[in-house]
Amino acid sequence: MEMCRQILQEGLQELNISADEHKVELLLAFIKLIEKWNKAYNLTAVRKPEEMARLHILDSMAVMPFIQGNRVADIGTGAGLPGIPLAIFLPDVEFTLVDSNSKKTRFVQQAILELKLKNVKVIHSRVEKLQSDTLFSTVIMRAFASLEDIMHLSRHLIDKEGILLAMKGQKPDQELVKIALPYSIIPVHVPGIEAERCLIQIEKVADNG
Repeated sequence: MEMCRQILQEGLQELNISADEHKVELLLAFIKLIEKWNKAYNLTAVRKPEEMARLHILDSMAVMPFIQGNRVADIGTGAGLPGIPLAIFLPDVEFTLVDSNSKKTRFVQQAILELKLKNVKVIHSRVEKLQSDTLFSTVIMRAFASLEDIMHLSRHLIDKEGILLAMKGQKPDQELVKIALPYSIIPVHVPGIEAERCLIQIEKVADNG
């Protein structure tokens, strides 16, 4: 895990994110949990801890500056990404992690318990069926569908002042053509990863109020 520690420390520094030893230890513990559960639960195709550090943890941390407000929903969280790494570094923000795969939500629940995260809860549900008493200031996802579909499925969860953040690879020009709402394309650099990354921020998504 020493190589992972170095990757994380250097990567966080490159992202201008200050990290005390405790937070780095939590990230390393999270990687160990993914690696352990991956054998039985097939959480991710990424097998090497060093690659998890770059492709999962630093990829998640790279979007931290764009989180708004104090209630965040991570839709299609899978193994808890980007929600758990973000929650470790944003302890005053409430995170709700949502996935329709019961094996993955069981893993995330276990990770929350073992990492002693007080600001995270997990819900086993399809996003379109999820009902929340309180709306979210940011809904984020590692884009599992087209932007149009993501907006349609999640808009009932977003506060009228809230935003939708879709983590994408290359700029999805064909998808953006279909978006009539105000949006921003934010280039994202993930330390140690050459592949193109961007964040699509869409505003005024809410269908309430």
